[in-house]
Amino acid sequence: MIVKKRILPLLICICVGFALFPVASGADMGPKPSVVIDFKGLEDEDYYVTLLSKTDSTGPYSAITKGPGYTMYESGDEDYDVFLKFAGYEDGDGYYFLQYFKNCGDSHRFAWTYYPPVNFKILVYFPDYDAFAVSAGAYERYAFDSYYSVSVSGTPENGNAAVSAQQSYDYSAETISLVARVILTIALELAIALLFGYREKRQLIFIGTVNAVTQIALNVALNIINYHMGWLGFVVFYALLEIAVFAVEAGLYCALMNKYSIKAAPRWKAAVYALCANAASLAAGFGLAILIPGLF
Repeated sequence: MIVKKRILPLLICICVGFALFPVASGADMGPKPSVVIDFKGLEDEDYYVTLLSKTDSTGPYSAITKGPGYTMYESGDEDYDVFLKFAGYEDGDGYYFLQYFKNCGDSHRFAWTYYPPVNFKILVYFPDYDAFAVSAGAYERYAFDSYYSVSVSGTPENGNAAVSAQQSYDYSAETISLVARVILTIALELAIALLFGYREKRQLIFIGTVNAVTQIALNVALNIINYHMGWLGFVVFYALLEIAVFAVEAGLYCALMNKYSIKAAPRWKAAVYALCANAASLAAGFGLAILIPGLF
């Protein structure tokens, strides 16, 4: 009991330390939010894309209007002529060009992976026609990694192309990965239960039921955390939430396992089983996150 009381605070401190480590060692460490946009309808076009920001700066990016010294391009730089085109664009709603743009004519994907604007409009420039196309409305960075699918209709050469975007976050893949993680975890913990001698049908049903409830709750929470905070938040809270799951499962097993057993066993056995099972699932989870990132 004394060991357990000492280990639990230690584990919590370690996890919190990992969470705070990026702040202590460098304010710019760790993952950053992103906006990724896939374009449709421009397969045969050469075009550049930027996001116009509602604010005049985000991270290292800022509008030229902030004053001397804020210009990120100079004469002679690659795509300097395109930079001047974007810099000269005046948005009717007062949104700012923050000097970040990409040629998307080959990939048809625009990615702003380092401090993208929170509220933005999508601006497309066609150098062959010296024409712009801008989204009619503004969009939000709705998740830690925000995905959009953009359709461009009309005729860019006449300057009347229309840009419309829809959120394209893959929620179905998130759901499939959640179900897969729950099933794999329950299977692993049932296998460990067999090693601990829990082989009676009622015991296994009880363990499986407890695991189904705790793992669904855990993985739904992790999906929400990953959606809003990214993988670093996922890793930190994964460890912390596993400790909470262990406490819940150990308490239930100690209190109720003998109720579902023909032969009573010491309560410490149920607690040790819960500790081993959750340690194994935590280790397996981190391992799978490295081997199969898509599962998380």
